[in-house]
Amino acid sequence: MQERIKEILSEIEQFSAESKEQLEGFRIKLLSKKGDISQLFDDFKNVAPELKREVGQKLNELKNRAQEKLNLLKEKLEETGSADKVLIDLTLPGEQVNIGTRHPISIVRKRIIDIFSRIGFTLADGPEVEDDWHNFTALNFPENHPARDMQDTFFITGDFALRTHTSSVQVRVMENKQPPLRLLAPGRVYRNEAISARAHCFFHQVEGFYIDTNVSFADLKQTLLYFAKEMFGEETKIRLRPSYFPFTEPSAEMDISCNICGGKGCNVCKYSGWVEILGCGMVDPAVLDNCKIDSKKYTGFAFGMGIERITMLKYQIKDLRLFSENDIRFLNQFRSE
Repeated sequence: MQERIKEILSEIEQFSAESKEQLEGFRIKLLSKKGDISQLFDDFKNVAPELKREVGQKLNELKNRAQEKLNLLKEKLEETGSADKVLIDLTLPGEQVNIGTRHPISIVRKRIIDIFSRIGFTLADGPEVEDDWHNFTALNFPENHPARDMQDTFFITGDFALRTHTSSVQVRVMENKQPPLRLLAPGRVYRNEAISARAHCFFHQVEGFYIDTNVSFADLKQTLLYFAKEMFGEETKIRLRPSYFPFTEPSAEMDISCNICGGKGCNVCKYSGWVEILGCGMVDPAVLDNCKIDSKKYTGFAFGMGIERITMLKYQIKDLRLFSENDIRFLNQFRSE
């Protein structure tokens, strides 16, 4: 047995491992339950009594040496593996990182918010699924108004629909806060319309309103003139044309002088020199009363515009569908914005 111990000890000292598989083979051969060293311990019972102490000591030393060699080789392999993972060839060329761009709608949305925030407008938000009260009734829509028809609105149930405008956010704010109120409500809205170069079933709006004592139509005009000049340039002119909206009285649509031809006439402005960009008006007293605001004490104005419309004019984009097609060739044009 002592000769066999010497043979195994020599084998341990000479062994080296280049991989974890070789190391595991070493462990199984010597230290497993059926390994060579375990077999020697099983045969220990056959050793003569006067030799048991000497042989037993050598067996324990053999087992300890095998375990030490196993641990040593294991640590060496782990260190080598870690070094391989962290080593980097600094002479290799770097990999190009593709930088994303902001969507043109996001660019113009932020621009609009920045302009109005300078004159005291704060942001408000609301749900995209609205009930009849906040989307229609509180805004003075009669029950037979065309906007309630299935051809214009995506109804979910009898009383709930995808909001058709962000005016519903204004109603929610007025129900919970008292004037003075000066708020801007940007968001996505939905209309049941055929998709074309000039229309889509979803788009983005920014609606704003200001309610306080002694608010006049002149305040509305000056606010919108300030916006037009900041957005399209100091030379921009505006005009207001009478219109009708259920929630404002009087109501108007606002045009700006065409920023492409300078008001001289082109195919974008249909050779009129003017381009419509938004609707506006004084908040109807009935809307104030519906929201528990005293219409005899307070007055206010409201306005709403499509962000896509403003973006198309600012960047001279002719097809509304480009905004939702994720065409990289189109989006890359706004990399510098």
